[in-house]
Amino acid sequence: MPITYRDTHDFSENDLERLFLSVEWSSGHFPEKLAAAMRNFRTVFSAWDGDKLVGMICAMDDGIMNAYVHYLLVDPAYHGRTIGRTLVDLVKEKYADYLRIAVIAYDEEMHFYEQCGFRKADHASPMFITSLWT
Repeated sequence: MPITYRDTHDFSENDLERLFLSVEWSSGHFPEKLAAAMRNFRTVFSAWDGDKLVGMICAMDDGIMNAYVHYLLVDPAYHGRTIGRTLVDLVKEKYADYLRIAVIAYDEEMHFYEQCGFRKADHASPMFITSLWT
């Protein structure tokens, strides 16, 4: 079955929990918060294999200049099928007129983001205040 892509903000808590825990993100332990967060993001694109949520990308923006990709995740069973790249392309298309699209990449994912056109900043590092462990 081909992967389909949706522009939606409505997800079941079970779908979100399964997807986020599939990539071992601790936020998957808070599915009710994830469902509320998805409704609040400006941009959410998702990838589906039938009725199974297999990937998503979420971004927030200031309405004119800057967009920030907060989540990009793809179920590991679906890696290698260009789902992540397609999700990034949807965000790049939506924000084509913006001056900056930013993402905080885990070190092991840097190569993927570089292939998508992102470049590491020379004089900046991400910083966090967080209760999450991954």
